[in-house]
Amino acid sequence: MKSSAKLRKLLLCCSVVILLAFTFQPSAFCGEKEKWPGVDESVVEKYAKEHGREAHEPLINTDQGDLLLFVFLLAGTLGGFVAGYSWRMLIVEKAPATTREGKITT
Repeated sequence: MKSSAKLRKLLLCCSVVILLAFTFQPSAFCGEKEKWPGVDESVVEKYAKEHGREAHEPLINTDQGDLLLFVFLLAGTLGGFVAGYSWRMLIVEKAPATTREGKITT
């Protein structure tokens, strides 16, 4: 029984060490330039420049402050309101009516 507990403790320690080794990679802290650029940089920008379409500032820049978070908050609120408003139609009215005894009525 004690060897089983020791084995579990050893496996837990080994898994924590492996997880930490892969989590704290040196390249994440060194500030090196990424070797693998994203699709936007490697493909989209290349073809846009070939066809004379340079990048420009967006009309509404969501990278500043918490604007993007606020937009997601509004979308979630609107979606929650619509789902809550139509809850009865989506769930309750489609369920068969039952009596107090649990029998299904039509």
